[in-house]
Amino acid sequence: MMHTLSALVKQGDIRGIGLSEVSSETLRQAHAIHPITAVQSEYSLWSWQPEEELLETCRELGISFVAYSPLGRAFLTGKLDTESLEAGDFRHAVPRLKGEALTNNQQIVKQFSKLATEWQYSNAQLCLAWLLNKHPHVIPIAGTRHEKYLIENAQAVKITLKSEQIDELDELFNPCNIAGERYPEAGWGGIEK
Repeated sequence: MMHTLSALVKQGDIRGIGLSEVSSETLRQAHAIHPITAVQSEYSLWSWQPEEELLETCRELGISFVAYSPLGRAFLTGKLDTESLEAGDFRHAVPRLKGEALTNNQQIVKQFSKLATEWQYSNAQLCLAWLLNKHPHVIPIAGTRHEKYLIENAQAVKITLKSEQIDELDELFNPCNIAGERYPEAGWGGIEK
C-alpha cells in the first residue's frame, strides 16, 4: 500500500500521505518507505493513548498529528444530553456514555466545567487549549454544526495555560479516572494500539 501511495505522490496525483489510528511501529515502517505528512488519531482530555508513544514518534519524524474528537464526542463540552441523541447516533454504542461509566464520567465533566468557569473559558476552549499547550505539533479538529461554536473554539489558540493548570487537568482526567472504553468491541477494527 505505501509503495502505491508513494508512486501517486511522485506522479503528482496526491500531495502527501496521511495515516489514521496507527501504532508508532507502523508509522515508522510507513515513513521509511515514504515521508508521512500527518497522522490522525483520537486524542483529548479523556483519550490519552497517543501520549504512550505516537506523539513522540510524530515529533521525532516531523509529522503533524491531527487530533480528532478533541471534545470527547461533545461530551466534554458539558452540553451533551445522551438521552436526546438521535436513534442512529454512534454515541449510543460508546461504552463511556452508558450506565455506570456515564455516571462516573459526568462527575468528572462537572468538575471540569467548574474549572472552565473559574478560568473564564468554555469547556470546549479549555479542551482545545489543553491540546495546543501540551504539544505544539498537535492540530485539533473539533467538529461543529454551529458557527457560534466554530468562532468560540477558534479562540482556544489565544489561550496560554500555566503548567499548574495543565497539571490540574491531567490529574482530573487521569486515565485511571475515566470509566469505559472509547469504542464498543466492534469499533476497534482497523485501530492499532
